[in-house]
Order: sequence, then structure tokens, then C-alpha cells
Amino acid sequence: MRRSVMIQSTIQWVSVSALLLLLQPTWAFLPLNLVAQRPNNAVATRTWATRSSPLSMATEGSDEDDKAPFAVIVKATVEPDRMAEFLSMIETNAKETRKEPGCIRFDVLRSQESPNEFFFYELYKNEAAIDYHKKQPHYNLWADFKASGGTMESTTFKTNGEFLT
Repeated sequence: MRRSVMIQSTIQWVSVSALLLLLQPTWAFLPLNLVAQRPNNAVATRTWATRSSPLSMATEGSDEDDKAPFAVIVKATVEPDRMAEFLSMIETNAKETRKEPGCIRFDVLRSQESPNEFFFYELYKNEAAIDYHKKQPHYNLWADFKASGGTMESTTFKTNGEFLT
């Protein structure tokens, strides 16, 4: 009986460990109080992968390679009567941004508590990539939407990547 309990405990520990490894990439988006509860055996790394692109090839071997990725987090509250326009615009913006040479990730998230509140998580290879992004026509769709009063408020947070997967 004791041997079967020991085997069962080992299997449960391995299953939980495997699950934690699968969930590790999501820790970057958890509130800090949850991140602090990460198990001691979890490994955080400061590595990231980007696709090969003209922008990455242009900066290979330069000081830009040593810099952490540049992330932008935007919190925007959309005017309710402009929601359909916003959803169409932000879908186009996200799809086109993901094609940019220095874009690593572009996510659009909607609040569960407030359906008019959105968060954009944008991760770029470096600051040059975000500068490139701001010169693209699809970025202007967002800038024009904001300027026309499509958002009740919009706050942008500029961050550097620390522990990314």
C-alpha cells in the first residue's frame, strides 16, 4: 500500500511540474502577487526569439542585439457607439503590425469587467521597430481613431522586456 501511495505522489508531482512548465509563458502576464508565488524550481530566462527579417538582419552584430525587447502596453476605453468601427480598425492594425519586421507580438485583450475597455500588448525587437511601426498606415488608423474621439481615454505604458519566453 505504501509503495502505491509513493508512486501516485510521484506521478502527481510530475504532472504538476509538466503543467507548470506549459504555463510558464503565461506568468509574464499575471499580476505581480501571483508571479511571486511561482515555485522555486521554475526557471525564468532572459531570452526571446524573433523571426529573421530585414530589420533583424540590419541590426545583427550591433549594439541593438544586446538590448532587451521594447514593449508597449496600451489601456484604452472605447466610446460605446464606436465599438464596431473600433473592432474593425484594431483587427486590421493588429494583423498588419504582426507582419512588421521588428514585431514579436501584438495582442488585443478585452476586459471581462468592462466590455469597452481594451488592452494592447505590443512587443518589438527594439525601439527602432516601434519607430518603424508608428510610420505605417495601419498605425495611423489607430491614431486617427483616437484623434476623432473614438476613445474615452487611452494610456500607454512603455516597458523593457526582462523575463520573456
